[in-house]
Formats: sequence, C-alpha cells, structure tokens
Amino acid sequence: MYAPAEAMDDISWKHFEQTDLRAGTIVAAKEFPEARKPAYKLQVDLGPLGIKKTSAQITQHYRPQELVGLQVICVVNLGKKQIGSFMSEVLVTGFADENGDILLARPAGYVPNGSKLM
Repeated sequence: MYAPAEAMDDISWKHFEQTDLRAGTIVAAKEFPEARKPAYKLQVDLGPLGIKKTSAQITQHYRPQELVGLQVICVVNLGKKQIGSFMSEVLVTGFADENGDILLARPAGYVPNGSKLM
C-alpha cells in the first residue's frame, strides 16, 4: 500500500504555497506500451498554462476513451521528467486504493481550467 502509517513531518506554510496545484481537463489519452509499468499518455488542458503532457499509471480503474473530458488536479511546477522516450510536463494527482491502484484526484465540480487549488 502507498499510504504511510503515520503523517509525514511538518513543512512550512511557505513550502506548501510553492506547490502549484491546478485543475485541468484531459483532452487526449492513449496507451503507453513502452512504459515499464502499465500507463497512459495524457494531454491535459490547463487553460492559460496551455496543454501539457503527462504519463499516468491509472490503467486499473480507467480506459483511455473514458478519461477524455475528466477534470483532474495536477502539480504544474515540478519540472519536466523523462519517462523512456516521453517527456512528462506535469504530475496528475491521485490516491492509491486498497490494492495500490491509483484513482484520480478531481475537483468536486467544474472549475475553469488552470484554476489554482487553494
């Protein structure tokens, strides 16, 4: 399981404020067969930040065709990460279920793409 048994050490409020979490809508999703672990390649519309690419290991709970149109919460300021031949630009967030499979973190209702999590 992914969840630690206890809470992590405290961070400063300033460190939390430096984490840029934004809402975006998945506009494209396709299989990522070259990935070491089963994953999809996603394109996420983050409004004024543009459309960003990411890879997500969410194949247990989602199919590519049902992902398009879903709003998700992304970390947009982690920098780029090379995943095989693919360059990921943002991190789509989620929670591990009891089997360690990821369920996407999503806004409870529609918000404009690029909206910052407060």
